[in-house]
Amino acid sequence: MTIADFMGQLQGNAMLMISTILTLGVILVNGWTDAPNAIATCVSTRAIGVRKAIIMAAVLNFFGVFVMTVINASVAMTIYNMVDFGGDAEKSLIALCAAMAAIVIWATAAWYFGIPTSESHALIAGISGAAVAIQNSFQGINPEEWMKVIYGIILSTLLGFFLGYISAKITVLIFRNKNRVRTERLFSGAQIFGGAAMAFMHGAQDGQKFMAIFLLGAAFANGQSNATSFVVPIWLMVLCSVVMGLGTSIGGYRIIKSVGMDMVKLKPYQGFAADFSATCCLLLSSLTGIPVSTTHTKTTSIMGVGAARRLSNVNWSIVKELVLTWIFTFPGCGILGYGMAKLFLMLFA
Repeated sequence: MTIADFMGQLQGNAMLMISTILTLGVILVNGWTDAPNAIATCVSTRAIGVRKAIIMAAVLNFFGVFVMTVINASVAMTIYNMVDFGGDAEKSLIALCAAMAAIVIWATAAWYFGIPTSESHALIAGISGAAVAIQNSFQGINPEEWMKVIYGIILSTLLGFFLGYISAKITVLIFRNKNRVRTERLFSGAQIFGGAAMAFMHGAQDGQKFMAIFLLGAAFANGQSNATSFVVPIWLMVLCSVVMGLGTSIGGYRIIKSVGMDMVKLKPYQGFAADFSATCCLLLSSLTGIPVSTTHTKTTSIMGVGAARRLSNVNWSIVKELVLTWIFTFPGCGILGYGMAKLFLMLFA
């Protein structure tokens, strides 16, 4: 599908136009709520300035989307096949629009309160709620694909924390007798690399998810309610990356402060250990087609790094706030997606 073909479809289908605008809105919100987590640690330790970090994140987001999609688009395929909107393509497109509206509302509220909610979880919950609404039953949910989400939550929580803890311990062991000033400089530079790697993996994970929604909407607009495969065009990768980068530049600092400064006071070596751990976890998840939350993975890695020094190093009140947000996202955004789908179907079907 070329960009000219897609623009032609937009002109002839109002619901596709609305779906596209709302999906871009979700990507923009992801940019200011999820993408800042990738650069939170390197900014909070002052390894790199906010403006430069945002530019770096935008560029690496694109390369993450492009490279990982070429190598393995299984994350996008998981999201694409996670739900079944039924055989009516027109109603399916309306329900998809409703799900995107629900996600924007949910994520914007979380951003307002400075809580780094997971756009991945909100996306999954929103489209699942909409699928249940249009099918009037849970038959709209594919349990095999949903199990990957459960695996992803367990993987990002346990592996993220464990790798963060071990990475911090090993780093301290290796550099315990080294000159402190030199190691500080070394890890300040390494943190920039770690932030770049995190931004790359954020694009690899989250970029694929939103492209799947884009292509799902296009399939519905073409009357293909049961399409099970797709090809991701390069122009779509560029578009998602640019909009995501714009979102990061708009509202990223509040999330950077919440994750990188308030939860744990990090030193450069700890920031590097957190980035390294989260990157490894995201890479493993992307290669195996398991959709995970960048926010979830990065946060648990930071917690593991903080706990490696001492448990009191972690601000557990912030952690409690984050955990409650994750717990409420699935039912909360799912119910909101269900309600918005019922409303949209009543108004537009």
